[in-house]
Amino acid sequence: MLKAFLPAQHVKSIYEIKPSDLKEKGIKGIITDLDNTLVEWDRPLATPELITWFEEMKRHEIKVTIVSNNKEMRVKSFADPLNIPFIFRARKPMTKAFKHAVELMGIQKEEAVVIGDQLLTDVFGGNRSGFHTILVVPVAQTDGWATKLNRKVERRILAWFRRNGKLTWED
Repeated sequence: MLKAFLPAQHVKSIYEIKPSDLKEKGIKGIITDLDNTLVEWDRPLATPELITWFEEMKRHEIKVTIVSNNKEMRVKSFADPLNIPFIFRARKPMTKAFKHAVELMGIQKEEAVVIGDQLLTDVFGGNRSGFHTILVVPVAQTDGWATKLNRKVERRILAWFRRNGKLTWED
């Protein structure tokens, strides 16, 4: 059961995810969380470094769709200036938004990765939907109130993975 929470890959930041590595694996699209994955949960706009990362993905013909559990206004105000499609109130870890994101990008499930900072929403939802999942270290050390609850559960799951030799990375 806990295997569903184990990401296929782990990186310290999205900037470690290179388009050349994705292309090598046949990846044509990224489904990414927004808050504490791309930017801090309370940062309204993309950083210059993030804009460059998006542009690099676009240059390599890798599509990006933001899938967030947050409200429309939060996700829209972040994604619209970047011209990036998005799904708000995604209800992750439910699978519907992940499937919809693939449809929006016009690619197959096997051609997409799911990137996020939470085991209980991003990784679990991506794994349940059959995607390659990449867990990133949260951008900020603080979280919104709902996420704080998830983090407590995540720490227990990660501790279990660690005790049972399932983790192949350092904290």
